Amino acid sequence: QVQLVESGGGLVQPGGSLRLSCVASGFFISYYAMSWYRQTPGQERELVAANPFSGSTNYADSVKGRFTISRDNAKNTVHLQMNSLKPEDTAVYYCNAQRVNVFWGQGTQVTVSS
Repeated sequence: QVQLVESGGGLVQPGGSLRLSCVASGFFISYYAMSWYRQTPGQERELVAANPFSGSTNYADSVKGRFTISRDNAKNTVHLQMNSLKPEDTAVYYCNAQRVNVFWGQGTQVTVSS
């Protein structure tokens, strides 16, 4: 059974950090492009960070220099390190795996507020 399970979200003050994790099962992420998206109520889901292949990364302009995507193929896990968080980073964050098929996780809430 294919699954992506995110964790690590929560409430953090502005300027703080969080590390999101996404554990995959039922397939090997080494064969997939892995990404993180986020969505706020009433808005479309937007790409935050992508790791199409090991060693290459792409980021939304709004998070460049603050967020880092990484993958551990041996643990079938993708991470999103988020530093210098801002209130506008508040969203539900989703893990995405894409090749021929597209898989989504259930999402994890990140709230940045004082």
